[in-house]
Amino acid sequence: MVKRLEVTEKALEVIKTLKEKHGDLMFYQAGGCCEGTQPQCFEKGGFYLRTNDVMIGLIDGFEFWVDRDLFEYWKFSHFTLDVTDGFGPGGFSLETPLGKTFKIDYRLFTEDELKDLEPIKRME
Repeated sequence: MVKRLEVTEKALEVIKTLKEKHGDLMFYQAGGCCEGTQPQCFEKGGFYLRTNDVMIGLIDGFEFWVDRDLFEYWKFSHFTLDVTDGFGPGGFSLETPLGKTFKIDYRLFTEDELKDLEPIKRME
């Protein structure tokens, strides 16, 4: 099966630091509002999911959720979680005090990949 989500080594290093400080984590890709479409990292349970939000995979064992409306636009895209230096808008995400910002690189799935995608999970 084709994964919908990957993570860079650089992002994994930041996740390791956050895990040591905060314990279990969760990721949420919003569809707008305060941090635009920047992925956000919270302590597990630190963000309330909406009905039908979509979990597209795990990063280092932590769930990565996407806003239900945003997913409808990006369901044909592969997500790669990366990190860059600097502060994203809003500053709610746990990596902000480290002077880092998570970001997503997207690419469209090929026709063959679309036939063999990992299933998603929807929030009930």
